[in-house]
Amino acid sequence: MKASSPTHAKAAALLASAPSVPKPDEHSTWMMRHPSALSMFDEITSASKGKQIVMFLDYDGTLSPIVDDPDRAFMSDAMRDAVREAARYFPTAIVSGRCRDKVYNFVRLAELYYAGSHGMDIKVPAKKSSFRKANSKAVLFQPASKFLPMIDEVYKTLLDATKSTPGAKVENNKFCLSVHFRCVDEKRWTFLADQVMSVLMEYPMLRLTSGRKVLEIRPIIKWDKGKAMEFLLESLGFAECKDVLPLYIGDDRTDEDAFRVLKNRGQGFGILVSKVPKETSASYSLREPTEVMDFLQRLVEWKRLAFKCDLSRMEAAFAF
Repeated sequence: MKASSPTHAKAAALLASAPSVPKPDEHSTWMMRHPSALSMFDEITSASKGKQIVMFLDYDGTLSPIVDDPDRAFMSDAMRDAVREAARYFPTAIVSGRCRDKVYNFVRLAELYYAGSHGMDIKVPAKKSSFRKANSKAVLFQPASKFLPMIDEVYKTLLDATKSTPGAKVENNKFCLSVHFRCVDEKRWTFLADQVMSVLMEYPMLRLTSGRKVLEIRPIIKWDKGKAMEFLLESLGFAECKDVLPLYIGDDRTDEDAFRVLKNRGQGFGILVSKVPKETSASYSLREPTEVMDFLQRLVEWKRLAFKCDLSRMEAAFAF
C-alpha cells in the first residue's frame, strides 16, 4: 500500500527534527549532566577496575571532522595512530552509517571490527585474539540483505530526482542511503526533503530520518547501532558478562540508540561528541575529534602504566 502523499509541512517538520542548538545559558547546566570525559577520566577508569574495556567508535564527526564533501572525510595520521594503539589494549569496533567497505578504506586498520550501514553490515574476522572469549570463526551478519535490490532501485531514483538541486549528494551505503544537503542553499532544504519524501511514497518498507545536514533512508527493521553493539559484544564473547565495560563514542543522532542501550544496561558509558548541548542519553561528552584522540591516547597511557605496575608487583612477589 502506498504511503500518503508527503506535504511541504511534513518535509519542514522532518528538517525541524534535526538537532538544534540550545541557548548559550543552557550550556553550564548541560555540562553538569554530561561532563567532559577528559575531566572525568579518573572516574571512567575507576569504573573499569577488574573489567575489560571494549571501545565502540563512530566515524564521521568522531574520528574525522565533518566536511562538505563526505568522500573527503579523512582521518588524520595522528588519529589513526591513536586508534591503532587503543586497539592493542582494548577490543575496538567502528560502528558507522557508512557502508562497511567505505569506512574500512578510510580507517585502514585490519585489527578493528567493523559495523557499517548503521550496524546492518557487521564483519568480525576470523583471527587469533586475546580479546575474543568465544570461538574465532569469521562472522558476517547482514540482517537487511533482502532489501538490497530495493535500496539500489531507490538510489537510482533519488539520483535522478535530486539532480536539479545544486549541492545535493546521494550516498549509497549498501544497506541504507544518505542524502547530504550540507552544500545545498538553506532555502532549498525543504524542497529537497519534499523530493526525497515523494520518492519514498512508493516504498513503505523504508523509513526516513534526519541527522546533521543529512537525510537517512533505512529499512524498517528492528536493528540499529545499539543492537549492533550488543551483537559485537556477543561475538567477542562478552554477552551477559559483568567484567566488561563498553565505551561508545559518537556524535550523531543514530548513536543515541547505543547510548540508550548502555544506559539501560547500567554497564558502560556513552560519550557524545558535540560542541553544543543536545538531548542525549550519553553519560559524558567530548567537544570534537581532537578531544576524542586525546581521550584515546590517555586511555592507552593509563593502560600501559597499569600494566607496568602489575608487572612490577609480580616481579617483586617472585623475588621473595
